[in-house]
Amino acid sequence: MRVRRLPGAAALLTAGAVVLTGCGTQTAGRTDASSAITSTTSPTSPAAGQNVPSDTVTAPRKTLKLGAKGKNVTWMQKRLTELGYRPGKADGQYGGTTLAAVWAFQKVNGIRPTSTIAKRTWQALETPRAPKVLAPNGKPTRAEVNLTKQVMVLYVKGEAKLITHISSGSNIPYCETANWQGKEQRFCGSASTPTGNYRTTWRAGGWHKSYLGELYNPIFFNGGIAFHGALSVPLQPASHGCVRMPMNVAEVLPGMLGKGVPVHVKGKFKRL
Repeated sequence: MRVRRLPGAAALLTAGAVVLTGCGTQTAGRTDASSAITSTTSPTSPAAGQNVPSDTVTAPRKTLKLGAKGKNVTWMQKRLTELGYRPGKADGQYGGTTLAAVWAFQKVNGIRPTSTIAKRTWQALETPRAPKVLAPNGKPTRAEVNLTKQVMVLYVKGEAKLITHISSGSNIPYCETANWQGKEQRFCGSASTPTGNYRTTWRAGGWHKSYLGELYNPIFFNGGIAFHGALSVPLQPASHGCVRMPMNVAEVLPGMLGKGVPVHVKGKFKRL
């Protein structure tokens, strides 16, 4: 697949190009095995900035770097899991899957994301903040995408059950040429993840081939824009418009996020 970056939105209107919004392909008539989850009760999650109530917790406080192994890593992995993050198996190995959960936790707690676990992160693990609520009047079961922090939170019956690092649309206009439906075609778009209020629609299991690449376990919520697993989920927004997430999160999300569930997308990422 050949990629060419264009200087601005006006350049997208190139003769013969298909102008896109999103990174996936919707298929009419596709059904969803998961049922919708709806409720009219009010959310019960702590307000933005409040610490999460918990028993007294004492962190190891030993500085950890990516690649570290041992009981301190296991403690961190278990603690992150308790708080709704997804560091992977508590195997005492600080690898890429755990790093993505660390990033999510640091961003929620106002810490600049880094692979090093030092004093501020240990302190936050002892007295963590709740994620910022984007839709205070939303349904108790909903997904919230914070584009500013590049974090997605899934609330189930008012509780933050899953918090993950994401990478949304890069906002860099693009044109790409790919073989699609038996012929070479050119696709252009703005690579944006639009803000707004949506609902989950259809999904696909495993790797789903799109005109812009492959999406793992995609769950669509706004036209061709979906939550999906990806092998690369950097700190900077980097997708064509979809919401990328770590592969281990994409494995469990379909079992937690049903069809017709509200999705609230808010904020704006500021590049440094």
